Amino acid sequence: MTNPRQEMVENLSNSGYLNSPKVKEALLKVPREEFVPEDKRSYAYMDTPLPIGEGQTISAPHMVAILCEELDLEEGMKILEIGTGYGYNAAVVAEIIGEEGIVYTMERIESLAEKARDNLKRTGYDKRVTVVLADGTQGYPEKAPFDRIYATASAPRLPEPLKTQLIIGGKLLSPVGSDHYFQELVSVIRITEDEFETKKLGGVAFVPMIGKHGWPEQ
Repeated sequence: MTNPRQEMVENLSNSGYLNSPKVKEALLKVPREEFVPEDKRSYAYMDTPLPIGEGQTISAPHMVAILCEELDLEEGMKILEIGTGYGYNAAVVAEIIGEEGIVYTMERIESLAEKARDNLKRTGYDKRVTVVLADGTQGYPEKAPFDRIYATASAPRLPEPLKTQLIIGGKLLSPVGSDHYFQELVSVIRITEDEFETKKLGGVAFVPMIGKHGWPEQ
């Protein structure tokens, strides 16, 4: 008999969102119900974004699957995430890159950063995920360069600091667009020091990325 998490993963597989065993295994292992507000736990395995307060959301499971598949993650990688939320996406990525890997995740809202730290500690991911309270649009130069960088919020254009904090051959994924709630998911691969290959991956809907290289504070 399948439980709600297995059912969610099976549905994502059947819908074509999951192709690699390592992403599937991570989604089966990470308890999404531990990363949503308590009053939303009954909706944890529905394929929908959920509000987490402060105008923010936890991404729908299919979006987490898309990001993880497109990032082409490998064990031992150093990852930068922009937009921690409640920590679920970072936990899934940490599961994929294994104990030798590390995820640095940037969150500008203190209450969410604290909640994410609690969630990650309770679920055992705090050794592999470090939550940084700061403007994510400026990246995290202290720990750069990164193998992969991804954003869970949308910017009007790709933040330049994120591009320059990639290793050569590294990949950046970010929603980009002028509309606050409908954008294009953009993939950037750093070819050389000054050369980047950009590809559009289709329409998405994310909350705005606020910061120096994103949207201004409302």
